[in-house]
Amino acid sequence: MTQSQRGKSASKIEPVAGMKFEAALAELEQIVLHLEGGQLALEESIAAYRRGSELRAHCQQLLSDAEQRIQVLENGVLRDFDPRQGDKP
Repeated sequence: MTQSQRGKSASKIEPVAGMKFEAALAELEQIVLHLEGGQLALEESIAAYRRGSELRAHCQQLLSDAEQRIQVLENGVLRDFDPRQGDKP
């Protein structure tokens, strides 16, 4: 949880669902640093852990969605990328 987030009420923290991948990842990295630093009170640690879990799940979903949209050039034709087949036809 960033310094500015600690002072915000829960209603002012940006909803995870609307965050772009880069913003969610940056916030998650900050949360990890704060948790690893061991300077948060117990309740702050629990809140940070919950937020971090939400951010991790959101980032994982965004990556999964992006993987599904990847297209591979095959014989001059773009086709959807199938992660189970890699780049095989």
